Amino acid sequence: MRFFTAFLASSLFAAAIMIGACVAPVSTPVSTPVATITETSAETASDAFPVTIEHKYGATTISSPPTRIVTVGLTDHDALLALDIVPVGTSEWFGDYPGSVWPWAQHKLNGAVPEAVGGDAINFEKIAALQPDLILALFSGITQEEYDLLTQIAPTVAPPAGYVDYGIPWQELTITVGKAVGKQSEAEKLVAEVEAKFAQVRAEHPEFAGATAVVATPYQGIWVYGPQDVRGRFLTLLGFALPKGLEEITGAEFGGNLSMERADLLDVDVIIWLDAEDAEGALGGPVYQNLPVHTEGREVFLDSYNDPVGGATSFVSVLSLPFLLDELVPQLATAMKGDQ
Repeated sequence: MRFFTAFLASSLFAAAIMIGACVAPVSTPVSTPVATITETSAETASDAFPVTIEHKYGATTISSPPTRIVTVGLTDHDALLALDIVPVGTSEWFGDYPGSVWPWAQHKLNGAVPEAVGGDAINFEKIAALQPDLILALFSGITQEEYDLLTQIAPTVAPPAGYVDYGIPWQELTITVGKAVGKQSEAEKLVAEVEAKFAQVRAEHPEFAGATAVVATPYQGIWVYGPQDVRGRFLTLLGFALPKGLEEITGAEFGGNLSMERADLLDVDVIIWLDAEDAEGALGGPVYQNLPVHTEGREVFLDSYNDPVGGATSFVSVLSLPFLLDELVPQLATAMKGDQ
């Protein structure tokens, strides 16, 4: 079975490696010149520096506007691109898009493509070769050892304290990236614009308010995403409520395995299945197959690998969300009505 894309984040950085270790990237590096902050934008941002950002491993001071940025966080580059900054290197996550830049963000590249700096593990050697002056690792699960190694290359911003690995909300990620590059006010404006789109959707779809919903995938039987995951937060921002008992399954993680015997937890008003075709046997098992949410067709099926809507459901970034709201909300509204 294909390794489930959206769950990949739980193990991407599990093994720390030493600087100089050479891990093959997921795709062949692209040699296209990479855009950096222009001289004008750097001058505009200079008044914001030095800036200090606190995180789970301490604090990082950025003394001047960075011009060569590497993103170790899996979705951090979307926030940079939204601010019209193209990173020199990004971590490959999933999908066949160079630099892990999906269609909703490609118009921000201006012909430049970031180089891959690792897939299943961080390629410290490649990062060092890019000579970055800032490394962003916000949407990540980097360890203290990995953070220490990255700081030997360039100032590194780790995930904030108080969230699970891969659990930073998209709003905080965007604003933190803005602060790091001297564009905090622009980042706050972008966040406000996307939050206004959520407010519009809630107004247009009052049926979402209080209705139960969940995102799941057939990884290791049934994998569900909890309240500290970006997918869970996406649903609650739409007005949905996550099913009772979900947090008991996910615990202090972004998600967790649900036994097929407890599939009754999935008896919600609407469910989003990611990569349902990966199921071994009947999707969700015999208990799920008899639940009204399934028998009445209140399901949305998305392909994380080949469908940008499926990819956007796992990215949940300031750039992917407008696209996701336009494409997924109608599907949710239709699915809630059941088979027509």
